[in-house]
Amino acid sequence: MAKLGTAEAPLRVAIVGSGPSGFYAAGHLLKAKSHPDLVAHVDVYDRLPTPWGLVRGGVAPDHPNIKAVSRVYEKTAAHPEFRFFGNVEYGADITHDDLLERYHAVIYAVGAQTDRRMGIPGEDLPGSWAATEFVAWYNGHPDYRELEFDLSGERAIVVGNGNVAADVARMLALSRDELAATDVADHALDVLAESNIREIVVLGRRGPAQAAFTNPELLELGEMTDADVFVDARDVEVDPLSRTWLEGDEASSTARKNVDILSGYAGRRPAGKRRRIVLRFLVSPLELLGSERVEGIRICRNELRHQDGSLRACSTETTEQLDCGIVFRSIGYRGIPLSGLPFDERAGVIPSVGGRITDEDGRPLAGEYVVGWIKRGPTGIIGTNKRDAQETVNAVLADLDAEALNRPVDSARDSLEALLAERKPEHVTYTGWEAIDSVEKAAGEPHGRPRVKLTSFDDLLDAAHEGEPASRS
Repeated sequence: MAKLGTAEAPLRVAIVGSGPSGFYAAGHLLKAKSHPDLVAHVDVYDRLPTPWGLVRGGVAPDHPNIKAVSRVYEKTAAHPEFRFFGNVEYGADITHDDLLERYHAVIYAVGAQTDRRMGIPGEDLPGSWAATEFVAWYNGHPDYRELEFDLSGERAIVVGNGNVAADVARMLALSRDELAATDVADHALDVLAESNIREIVVLGRRGPAQAAFTNPELLELGEMTDADVFVDARDVEVDPLSRTWLEGDEASSTARKNVDILSGYAGRRPAGKRRRIVLRFLVSPLELLGSERVEGIRICRNELRHQDGSLRACSTETTEQLDCGIVFRSIGYRGIPLSGLPFDERAGVIPSVGGRITDEDGRPLAGEYVVGWIKRGPTGIIGTNKRDAQETVNAVLADLDAEALNRPVDSARDSLEALLAERKPEHVTYTGWEAIDSVEKAAGEPHGRPRVKLTSFDDLLDAAHEGEPASRS
């Protein structure tokens, strides 16, 4: 019998999810430095017709430099042993058993697909939104294109102190000219440009030292063409507990720099721009107010206390009410269970050790792995996934050497193609994605935009299949 991982017996790997973590895993497998002679066939699946996950559907449109990481993924996709199957949904078009019957290893790179809720009265009123919905809408995700955001009020509230909250605030404050130079979805462009919002208030439950913004995201808020950034000097006074923490070894340079940036904002004089972004700290939402829709928010003042070895925000009796017409919660993501796999409900991840999925007794499941947010939780930036993917791929290769991978009943490549031809004949290959990419870029070029996104499944599939050969290989 030929040794697995050779030309006679290629290592067959499926990756479910085509975002950064999935593509980094594919790249590490196809160019494994520890196994220079390895022959691997890598198939990547995604429910959408388009790859790249949050690089396409989550990165803010005015951040083209971050989106440029897709060039790395394009190099991976150009490898002769890489295949992409878009418009294929795990659990519906292809199952857990289907994959184990055909692959030696399956890597799940599905991300954290839902948001965390605030758990307060009024959260389900019209006008209360998850930031994830808003981000997907303005980025042209086909599942969210029909949403309608009422931006007729003068004040918007963003609950959260991370980069997604900063993105939402910034998108609400961009001028029409700034928006028109991006790949923001056409259906969102006019709504955002004609918004009546004049003030965006960003609420953080902890202090400025604990804010989760990265330095560049925080600095961007102070460089808006059409919006002043406002921070009350009292809000950036660092309490004694935080000061001790900042001076210790546990605090990051990012946290220290954030405090400096926020202190600088507190000392600024407003330039009289049309909008303003207000950053507040040590406040938490208690209730969304309104009868038919959101009309306001009641918040409480917090104070930091040492609890269980860490600094925690604890509510006080001091409360306040703000009028507002729309509220976006941006307080974190969590994964959702996948059929056929264990799930840790408390952590919102698939349980694993070193990338190997584990059962309820902590034993690794042969040939099953995780990478990205569904592995470690929603932490880190895009680049974090590269290191994370390397750890998981190292586990796959170690199991290859130990002959501990899954043993499929049919690892022939054409077996999978036959299955998809029957189950999902309208699946999209990488050639189909390239056709979508070309159509979008061509539509944007006359307007000086990087692309005009296709935002419906029908339009995406039409463009993909027009660009694919009649006979797929």
